[in-house]
Amino acid sequence: MSPRPSLLIAATLGFVGFVTSFGAHIVAVNLPFYAERVGVGLAMIGFLIAAYDLAEIVAKPVFGALADRHGMKRTMQLGIVVFIAASLLYLIIDSRWLLLVRFLQGAGAAALSAVSLAMVGVYFHDQRGRAFGVYNALKGAGYVVSPLVGGLIVARRSFSGIFVVSAAVGVLALFLSLALPPTPKATTEAGVDDDDDFSLQTFLSVFREPQLLPWYAATVVNMFYIGILFGFLPVRAHALGFTPTRSGLLMSAVSLAYLLVQPLAGAWADRSSPERTIRIGLLLSGLAVMAVPFERGPVLVATVLVAGLSVGTVWTNTDTLISTLARQGRLGSTMGAAGSFKELGDMVGPILIGVVSQAFGLAVGFLACGVVGLCALAVLTRSGGRRSAA
Repeated sequence: MSPRPSLLIAATLGFVGFVTSFGAHIVAVNLPFYAERVGVGLAMIGFLIAAYDLAEIVAKPVFGALADRHGMKRTMQLGIVVFIAASLLYLIIDSRWLLLVRFLQGAGAAALSAVSLAMVGVYFHDQRGRAFGVYNALKGAGYVVSPLVGGLIVARRSFSGIFVVSAAVGVLALFLSLALPPTPKATTEAGVDDDDDFSLQTFLSVFREPQLLPWYAATVVNMFYIGILFGFLPVRAHALGFTPTRSGLLMSAVSLAYLLVQPLAGAWADRSSPERTIRIGLLLSGLAVMAVPFERGPVLVATVLVAGLSVGTVWTNTDTLISTLARQGRLGSTMGAAGSFKELGDMVGPILIGVVSQAFGLAVGFLACGVVGLCALAVLTRSGGRRSAA
């Protein structure tokens, strides 16, 4: 394999990652139509959204560990096949079993997402930051495209049509993945017998690596901020009297800032220090989030754009740094663990922020989350960001 592989490889892996973001949100944004047709309430909508995230939290580190032992490309393709099968399953079973379909979709997405992310680190030693930037930009495009595509399908066809499209996207990703170069066999650390290496203690060890814990924490906090921007910024816009169109334009601008900055942030990480970039990104995100409830007009737009640019920068740079710090032979496990922390922040963070806002008001919710980020920044600074040679 060439020491400087084409960024087309990163783009292919990014499209594989696109499958999970597209599959998650094309269903989630249309669940109110499903609930009305089937006759379930808001609580079930919440469970249906959480089922996908819960499956990813549980399955990502498992599939990451399996990929280290049995081959990354094969494990990723297995995840795509599971996702395709789960999507098509909805067409042949009672629609009231959607909860099972969502959990199985999430399990397949866990494998293809965690392993495709780890494969970026395997293929790219030089230009790793830029490769992660390309990957994350393409994967994140699923969050932008899926609401529009899903809305058109449900309006013109039926709710089941979105599962056909999800499966078709998975088939395309599977086809493209066939052209990827074979990944080298993982080598374990000196003195460790590969045949006996897959134990519970070894599996859990990636969650306790001291050089990784601060950056896992940064990942969780960054997901808090993403939860705020895409979950609570519309609430702030509504309080200011924004029309749905104006609110949508604001969210689109934040989404584009979040996506487009990632290749640039990755290229910067290749030339600079990811640790420093992460700290700067968390600082700007925290300050921007704290300022949101006190601003309006063009100043508010500028503030949330800064927040979008910052969380996108932190996302790519944490991926780059964590992949660099992973121990030899544990890249799949490590990126799987990082993925679980992302899903944890994505699932739990917005809930906690909502509780604070419900109890003390939206302004306190924004302020509290900004403080959480700044506290995490203090911990990262104190840790010194030591990059252990794994």
